[in-house]
Amino acid sequence: MFYSQRDAYGEALLELGKQDERILALTADLSSSTRIDKFAKKFPERFFNLGVAEQNAVGVAVGLALEGFIPFLSSFAVFIPGRCFDQIRVSVCQNKANVKLVGSHLGFSNSGDGASAQSVADIGLMRVLPEMVVLSPADANEVRGAVAAMAAYQGPVYMRMSRSKTPLLTRKGKKFRIGQTETMCRGKKLTIVGTGPILAKALAVANRLNAEVINCSTIKPLDTTTIISSVKKTGRVLVLEEHSIFGGLGAAVAEFLSQEYPVPLKIMGIPDVFGESARDPEELYQKYGLTEEKIEEEGVRLIKS
Repeated sequence: MFYSQRDAYGEALLELGKQDERILALTADLSSSTRIDKFAKKFPERFFNLGVAEQNAVGVAVGLALEGFIPFLSSFAVFIPGRCFDQIRVSVCQNKANVKLVGSHLGFSNSGDGASAQSVADIGLMRVLPEMVVLSPADANEVRGAVAAMAAYQGPVYMRMSRSKTPLLTRKGKKFRIGQTETMCRGKKLTIVGTGPILAKALAVANRLNAEVINCSTIKPLDTTTIISSVKKTGRVLVLEEHSIFGGLGAAVAEFLSQEYPVPLKIMGIPDVFGESARDPEELYQKYGLTEEKIEEEGVRLIKS
């Protein structure tokens, strides 16, 4: 079954708004695209469209947070954090403001709009900031849980999500715990650490590789305990993400393992490019080697190493 992460986000935020009057929805003129339009209709007094002005929107969100509200600011991931990194760094993180940032249309999922609207570097931007928590749920079910966890967490959080309808990989209703990974399947020859909907491609080939697949839906703080436990068993690791191979989950895992337990490691993600237009995201996955076949090929190479 397939379901859109952004649809799940809009539904979850609406339900959360019914339970807690402190929940606010903010956007930079993208309420429909980020699916918070239903929240806006239900709670117009708690909805703020700040126009195409992401830097100002961050400032407004911080002000509301410092007054005791819990603002969720949603836009395309290429715009938030892309257009307002300094405001997030200074106003949100240095103040430890209780602001929740949500970036939709991650990676190639926004294939029709091309490079200017495709976010390939948002994980890198956010995970370098002190105080910032970085989430990348695997599916719509995890998005619902992540929204509740974000609201309960005191401090800055960034969550990225896909535009496309993606496979449901996790159990509905499972509690989302910030800082914890989930081992999706067991294996002995290879550890695959993945994040986001692209994890489905790793699960499709895991049995053939005898691979252990870890769903790393929290990128920061990184669940180093689970990762190193698996890697000590398998002796090699493949990281899979719909993000640049620079600065993302792969970089986080490599930084950790290089100091604690060096093993053969391969990062599969978006190469050093801005992205491009395509009629379907699968065209770009094929072009840049983010396919089940390539994952299996790299897994075999690592195992043989």
